[in-house]
Amino acid sequence: METAYIKTPLGMATIIGDENGVSVISVADEGTVSTIIPIVLQEAISQLNDYFEGKRINFDFKLNPKGTEFQQKVWKGLLEIPFGKTCSYMDLSKKLGDVKAIRAVASANGKNPLWIVVPCHRVIGTDGSLTGYAGGLWRKKWLLEHENPTSQQSLF
Repeated sequence: METAYIKTPLGMATIIGDENGVSVISVADEGTVSTIIPIVLQEAISQLNDYFEGKRINFDFKLNPKGTEFQQKVWKGLLEIPFGKTCSYMDLSKKLGDVKAIRAVASANGKNPLWIVVPCHRVIGTDGSLTGYAGGLWRKKWLLEHENPTSQQSLF
């Protein structure tokens, strides 16, 4: 596994992966920028930089997240939420075929290992409110406003 660190508007991103794909993208308040970027992570970093510059709305580098079969199903469902749109945990549970699984869906959402790329930040409360976000609600708000600055601001 290779690792790189890049500076983003939301903090230091850690990107981990290998020839099978990127398995982790996370964010922290502090860190040191990598001076050498491993070849297997260069495309992911390029696409993340494009996203933050407002030049990209989809990611197409290879992903390889580790998780249970259920978590993988939820993360796949998150990938179907369009850029600039949101859905509720209830909506996502329904889409995945089990409205009673809302807490399990929320738990899997919270364990998403691929910050931004698997867009767990696009899941909000049924009433339209911001709900828990591993990176902090301020980051979630920033991401939603970045993706849809005209319609999302009214949520906050």
